[in-house]
Amino acid sequence: MSDWKAICRLDDIPVLGARRVMRPAGLDVAVFRNAEDQVFALLDRCPHKGGPLSQGIVFGTSVACPLHNWAIGLDDGCARSPDEGCTPKFAVKLEDGVVHLDAGELATHALDLERPVAGPQRLAAVTLRSPEEG
Repeated sequence: MSDWKAICRLDDIPVLGARRVMRPAGLDVAVFRNAEDQVFALLDRCPHKGGPLSQGIVFGTSVACPLHNWAIGLDDGCARSPDEGCTPKFAVKLEDGVVHLDAGELATHALDLERPVAGPQRLAAVTLRSPEEG
């Protein structure tokens, strides 16, 4: 049996939009609402290059990644053909107008994935020097 955590009210999620659920460990979770008031939850990371899915455009039961326009299925987290790859999905339920996520999944799913780093990769290799080093 799942332990459910209340996240927000359905009305707190814009129609054809998303809300981000921050987690103390691991990447954030994006909770989506479509035009039919169906609610879905995915890791807030496109399987292509880590784009923030919570900033994407919801249409039907898909979301378009805001960085690359890939269509990701809200029901399974998988990119639509011809693209490929999947992002983890989270169990979600709507009860009396309140959105709940599985607390166990929030605590365990995708904790091993690193947060995307903005900017060119070469910047990650730059080391800071103290003023004494010049």
